[in-house]
Amino acid sequence: MRITLGPINRVEGDVEVTLDIEAGVVRAARVAAPLYRGFEEILLGRPAEDALAIVPRICGICSVSQSLAAAAVLRAAREAPAAANGLAAANVAHAAENIADHLTHFYLFFMPDFARDSYRGRSWFVATQQRFAAGAGTHLSATLPARARLLNTQGIIAGKWPHSLAFRPGGVTRALDLSAKLQLATIFAEFREFAESALFAAPLEEVAGLGDAAALARFAEGPAATGDFAAFLRIADDLRLRDLGRGPGLLMAAGAYAGAQGPQFPAGVFESATGAAGPLRIETVTEDVACAWYGDSPLDPAQAETRPDMERPGAYSFAKAPRLAGRAAEVGALARQAVAGHPLIRDLLRRDGASSVESRVVARLLEIALLVPAAQAWIAALRVDAPFCAADVATRDGDFVAQVEAARGTLGHWARYRDGRIDRYQIIAPTTWNFSPRDGAGMPGPLECALQGIAVGDAAADHVAVQHTIRSFDPCMVCTAH
Repeated sequence: MRITLGPINRVEGDVEVTLDIEAGVVRAARVAAPLYRGFEEILLGRPAEDALAIVPRICGICSVSQSLAAAAVLRAAREAPAAANGLAAANVAHAAENIADHLTHFYLFFMPDFARDSYRGRSWFVATQQRFAAGAGTHLSATLPARARLLNTQGIIAGKWPHSLAFRPGGVTRALDLSAKLQLATIFAEFREFAESALFAAPLEEVAGLGDAAALARFAEGPAATGDFAAFLRIADDLRLRDLGRGPGLLMAAGAYAGAQGPQFPAGVFESATGAAGPLRIETVTEDVACAWYGDSPLDPAQAETRPDMERPGAYSFAKAPRLAGRAAEVGALARQAVAGHPLIRDLLRRDGASSVESRVVARLLEIALLVPAAQAWIAALRVDAPFCAADVATRDGDFVAQVEAARGTLGHWARYRDGRIDRYQIIAPTTWNFSPRDGAGMPGPLECALQGIAVGDAAADHVAVQHTIRSFDPCMVCTAH
């Protein structure tokens, strides 16, 4: 039996999932991004700096990530370092956006599924429905104001959010004064209070210091049991979400939050099955269009084109199929923390043998606990008597690439500049990695892989396990097809 699921609610943008079901089990899945937007074609022939105004508009929820990727590729073309203050301020804005994204995913997109009637009768159902029901849960009175207040950082640093023009290769356009610095410090102190009360019911340092699966289990039943994180952990244990939504095994991160001593979270790859870590070789990234609605294009993103071809035989998505050395790679907070060597995340991967619904959500919440203190340190390090933006220099001709980490994972921009103009531009977004279609060798993308083997019985596409798996990746489909 073949069925198509879509549109899917509580995700960003449009996604369709086709499932082949035999004897109540998903045997194969195909994930489609049905919307083409064409930002890469819009950029061609424009002055190089136009990307700073155009690419943030690819997405309204990871706008800072797109801005910083465009600024980073221009910085690579200019061989000119950014001001230290500018990097720190950009990191604060980026962290605020990514924390807000993690918060939105947990409270508004993911947890409401556990308030569905299919879970009625579970010991935790009544409390979960009261707390997390979509549009009516008691969490809304604290979560939404905390998120809104956190995003005030964007107004202070970047003038507005989304689609700010404040991020440049040399830093940020506003030189923050002492008043602005104190405002930022106050915002993150307030958010820490929310996180340590409602979300974790524990100090952030305690959450960040969780060292293995056993410690996580004790956390869920200990003094922090009243927190929303612990509530999720108990649900995950009851439903064995560790066994659901197994990824392809290869995890990838490009390095996040730049600084003079290197990124806060490093670049690299991690093999879930073996526990082996290694460097990220960007030159091995390819984009396959065998199952995408595009004309033939070179595999190398630096040479690729993005021109639709709705008649392409076998195509079923406007997403290309990114591959790392020929393999499907999963990206996101789980990949970032696995590459960074966080002991809890590596132990969960060792326990489960691959990524799962549970470990993806745990990693995103763990990252909140890691990022808030990091942002507070960046704010404290700001020097109001030093520059926030380095002077512009000329853009060199040639091919350049830069990658940053959005909330959902690795975001890469490949650019070719000629005479100060954009001759070629390619973007590979996090959800392009995670929601990619099959490639020319028939290899499924990470979500397609994660959906295989799910037992759905007679519920078919309406089975909650399918919903949990899709939402655990938190797709942003408007970025996926650029």
